Amino acid sequence: MSDVDIFKVLADPTRRAVLERLASAEMTATELREGFAISQPAMSQHLAVLRGAGLVSERKDGRFTNYRVEAQGMAPLHEWLARYRAFWPDRIDALKDLLKEMDQ
Repeated sequence: MSDVDIFKVLADPTRRAVLERLASAEMTATELREGFAISQPAMSQHLAVLRGAGLVSERKDGRFTNYRVEAQGMAPLHEWLARYRAFWPDRIDALKDLLKEMDQ
């Protein structure tokens, strides 16, 4: 999945919130749904999209399915950020210099 596709998946605030909750612990869909005003089928759809993007994986435990963040799924995001990591320090230093000049 490309970084653009992952950004599309994460554009949904519910999916971002689900991913944030899963970052702290493995949870079932029922546990994840607590605090959200969405139906179980809607949560299942969000989880399916996150699984399809490789951001979440599932583990069967008897009749329960536990979901967790899949760290490898974040690789395209890390690669995208890495392209700009070198860009920003120079820009920020230039901004600092400009602001110092404006203060004088």
